[in-house]
Amino acid sequence: MLVDFEALPETARVWIFQANRSFTEEEIAEISDKFGNFVEEWTAHGAGLKAGFQIRYKRFLILALDQEFNSASGCSIDASVRFIQELEKEYDVDLLDKMNVSYRQGDFIAYKPLKDFKKMAKDKAVSLNTIVFNNLVTNKEEYLNYWEVPARDSWHARFMK
Repeated sequence: MLVDFEALPETARVWIFQANRSFTEEEIAEISDKFGNFVEEWTAHGAGLKAGFQIRYKRFLILALDQEFNSASGCSIDASVRFIQELEKEYDVDLLDKMNVSYRQGDFIAYKPLKDFKKMAKDKAVSLNTIVFNNLVTNKEEYLNYWEVPARDSWHARFMK
């Protein structure tokens, strides 16, 4: 069952998928419709799941699930991955590669392969103050408080030494 993202508890499980490019306004509208339809029908062993989603900065797809209502099963998680893979194909975008880093450059969201980000850290092109997106957060509370943070407060800090 689709619910407003804001209505989900802070304990809701969160998955973040970052795109290797920004989506157009038209794509965002289409993806929002598809995401809503997917979440509305999403189940675990036939039981409805209480979930919501957000699209942030024209680049991040965030899926959240109230596990206190019903927990995701292996099959339901597989279904969400298949849905994301369908979006990848339809929009010619990469959403599942976790070996890439997104960070802020002013108002712009930059996206780099991890090896390039490491080189930028070594060359001091990014610093502990660089705002990064920690896509490893696991629940809504972490997402709200620790997703968009200075690199010093994220796993990215290990590259700044």
